Amino acid sequence: MDSSTMAGLWDRLTGIQTPPEQWLVIATGLVALAVVGYGPVWRVSRNAVTIAHEGGHGLLALLTRRRLDGIRLHSDTSGVTLSWGKPTGVGMILTAAAGYTAPSLLGLGGALLLSAHRITLLLWVATALLAAMLVKIRNAYGALTVVLAGGTFVLVSWLASAEVQSVFAYAVVWFLLLGGVRPVFELGSKRRRGGAPDSDADQLGRLTHLHPVVWLLFFHVVALCSLIGGGRWLLDL
Repeated sequence: MDSSTMAGLWDRLTGIQTPPEQWLVIATGLVALAVVGYGPVWRVSRNAVTIAHEGGHGLLALLTRRRLDGIRLHSDTSGVTLSWGKPTGVGMILTAAAGYTAPSLLGLGGALLLSAHRITLLLWVATALLAAMLVKIRNAYGALTVVLAGGTFVLVSWLASAEVQSVFAYAVVWFLLLGGVRPVFELGSKRRRGGAPDSDADQLGRLTHLHPVVWLLFFHVVALCSLIGGGRWLLDL
């Protein structure tokens, strides 16, 4: 690849792009809300939230110098991330807390990039994160899910028009912001019925000697604050 091609790619990556019109931004938000709110569609689209959830566990495991053994994604939209290291302490706490907060925080980061009109950068960063995650996937369904997600980003980034790219980017970020809220409410509902005894909130409760409800409230705060803040950036308020 010659220097002119590299310069062109760099300019494309770091340049700014024209955001969609305001009505399209609102429309993508409403579509994302319908996807998250409608049960049959949510049961399929929730796989994307699971990718972000388990990716959050994996990233924090690496950042806190734990050994990331692998990630598995299952067809029922559950997942598991295995890491080795000290079973207590800050590293384990941060790793456990990263799951339910990851989709919302990724959405917030995406909203920040879109508010700066860095649409191409967002698409390429998302592709790079999915490619890095694929290396640690340890089951066929998980690999298929991540490959499909990454392939979608690659196709949109390279083949779609600038207008389609911008609409796609806004839809994805809205989905992460809204999709980060519902699983926290679902977890609270499961716990009230006596389910999910080994949930992230319960594990954090045992690690920190705080009631799991405290951590559940923390997940709610992160998800709702990210939605409000990210929504304001997306709507250019």
